[in-house]
Amino acid sequence: MNRHLLASLPFLLAVSFAAQTPAASAPPTAAPGTTPPATTQTAPPAGFAQTIVLWPNGAPGALGTTEGDIPKLFTYPTTGAGPHPTVIVMPGGGYTHLVMEQEGAYEARWLAAHGVAAFVLEYRLAPAYLYPTQSGDVSRAIRYVRSHAAELGVKPDAIGIWGFSAGGSLAGYAATIHDAGNPAAADPIDRVSDRPDFEIVSYGRMDMSVPLANGTLPMESILGPHPSQAAIDAIDPVKHVTAESSPSFLYSTTGDKTVDSRNAAKFYVALKAAGVASELHIFELGAHGTHMGEGLPPAMHELTVTPTLIANWMQLHGWMPAQPE
Repeated sequence: MNRHLLASLPFLLAVSFAAQTPAASAPPTAAPGTTPPATTQTAPPAGFAQTIVLWPNGAPGALGTTEGDIPKLFTYPTTGAGPHPTVIVMPGGGYTHLVMEQEGAYEARWLAAHGVAAFVLEYRLAPAYLYPTQSGDVSRAIRYVRSHAAELGVKPDAIGIWGFSAGGSLAGYAATIHDAGNPAAADPIDRVSDRPDFEIVSYGRMDMSVPLANGTLPMESILGPHPSQAAIDAIDPVKHVTAESSPSFLYSTTGDKTVDSRNAAKFYVALKAAGVASELHIFELGAHGTHMGEGLPPAMHELTVTPTLIANWMQLHGWMPAQPE
């Protein structure tokens, strides 16, 4: 779905700001006459090779110049002759912090070891930044990698995203609401598509009609207190699935008391109805935040198959090289 079709909703008028609006004219997050909330500082992930600042001249809507105001990619190149498929990993953390190691660097190193170039995205966080800042950062990351594919040694038509928890919700949004780019944009990055070629979602919020266990209203952390139903629906991934949505691998657990596994199930049903290639795995055991199934109690041993399932699915579609026997 083209994100501009949603522009009739007032709060979404800026949804394409990441691609087309200069930083100087982006609307501030804080109300006039108030002090913007402090931005959250995030420690870089381990083992990265390079840092890429997504907007070198300042991100749209930036409230300052600290590290928390600067969305960026951390690179994890793979070996061998390219170009390579690639995945942008988006950590979870409830939009207030980022789980950079277990939902970012760990997966990026695993991907790189399996012939896939990887990036970890540091997107901006609440409460300093509210929607659509986060989705704009994801959009920019995809466009950046695609527009720089040659120099990064990656395939422009094999760019995936992998989101955990809050990052999974962002992945679902990017997979269902995207555009082909603006051919007239002054910035060449904005001229290319932000549609991911595939996505992996680990325990992400994909259906806002499924309540959270703690009673929190849907997406309140990035939409603000008491968001309207129209605002919630506008960023509800399951409501925007079309035949153009990205192929998806969905992972969840029945034991997750934070993001109910019905989120993954309902999103899968919507994808299947739209004819989108998809795969769903819901394990019986496992609380929220089981990552790739590593380091868990023996009773949850079944989750250790997760990396194999993901690798098999990626290899099926040519998004990961076949591994030697």
